[in-house]
Amino acid sequence: MSLKHRAIAEELMDADDLDAETYAAVVGDLARVNAVTMAGRPTIDFLRRGTAGLPRFSLLDVGFGDGDMLRRIARWAGRQGIEAHLVGVDLNPRSELAARAHTPPDQPIRWVTGDYADQDEPFDFIISSLVAHHMTHTQLIAFLRFMEARAVRGWLVNDLHRHGFAHAGYPLLARVFGWHRIVRLDGTLSIARSYRPEEWPPLLAEAGISDAQIMRRFPFRLCVERLR
Repeated sequence: MSLKHRAIAEELMDADDLDAETYAAVVGDLARVNAVTMAGRPTIDFLRRGTAGLPRFSLLDVGFGDGDMLRRIARWAGRQGIEAHLVGVDLNPRSELAARAHTPPDQPIRWVTGDYADQDEPFDFIISSLVAHHMTHTQLIAFLRFMEARAVRGWLVNDLHRHGFAHAGYPLLARVFGWHRIVRLDGTLSIARSYRPEEWPPLLAEAGISDAQIMRRFPFRLCVERLR
């Protein structure tokens, strides 16, 4: 598969007829992929800088999947002694089922099935992880505008980097760890659907955003952030 241009194809996990049990297994393995690839580090680093000196903060995670990022944030905030009001919203009702099943009852997280645009309350931070490459061009521009308008202190897009080494190496990594077949197949496609650094400035310009930062983060993560 050529990586010169983004792949435009649907991933297996996005199928409407995927049963809840299989979906839970898939997003559970995706949480393990995130752990192995240190996917949470850019998000925690963003929050460490964004919450400096704050006793509390509110955060909306769009497209939470298994909920592993919010659980990680909850643990981090607890260790820092910061009060965190955490909300996850996801269009897929199977995500809420999986997240609730995998989340300890003492973690301060509210799971919502629905559209992020329907979340009326203001949030200090709005984040997403491995979501941008699932969106169409129009959806991504609308999402960027939403975050820019509604995030009081800042927002973060934590996504993949369309890179040849990652695309070639991921199938081997997935086989070594024995991840679900859908995770193995979708992971390769996700890399092909993701963006490269030079593709983000035109997107930001179209969304009317002039001062976001685009950063490559090890290994093969591409993050776009805006801190006010």
